[in-house]
Amino acid sequence: MSNANPADIPENPAVTAEERAGQRLRQVVDQSFAAFYRSTIRPLVAFLINQGAAVEVAADIAQDTMMAAYQRWSDLHSPRGWVHIVASRALVRKIASVEEHPVGEIPEPTSLLARPDAIKEWEARHDVLPMLRSLPPRQQQVMAWTLAGFTPTDIAEHLGGNLTPEAVRANLAKARRAAATYYETRQEKQ
Repeated sequence: MSNANPADIPENPAVTAEERAGQRLRQVVDQSFAAFYRSTIRPLVAFLINQGAAVEVAADIAQDTMMAAYQRWSDLHSPRGWVHIVASRALVRKIASVEEHPVGEIPEPTSLLARPDAIKEWEARHDVLPMLRSLPPRQQQVMAWTLAGFTPTDIAEHLGGNLTPEAVRANLAKARRAAATYYETRQEKQ
């Protein structure tokens, strides 16, 4: 992706006006996607973690999802919703595949995980993760979507199926009650 201004493409007599217009359009698309990527990648990773993914799995799925989004960028009408749906489905497939991973191996550093060994430290600071992981899958899913900023209507629309906004609200209410119980129990133990 280029950071160059589309108007700054030098005039080359061997390149047709149509080709120059195509180059300018590609640069505009690239700049648009780059801005979307920067603003969305970390919240998308957090969204997947909130659904139960390990940090390194969430980062891989988010990156793969963003590559797919870039390939379809011109066709996406609601890119934020699209990447959340695609990433969520990829996580479900990952969980369903029950891949065996060696325990105790620290993943390689990446731009999303500069210090992979700090994952446990990060999780300890984010007190909500153990609570989310204690919820049933549907409640965890709607809470993750809610924490990502989606409304019950958005969630029902994006998840489709027989899930209505009312069902999303009901699952959210159950999840909030479970969260309150979780934190009350934790307070009592301390």
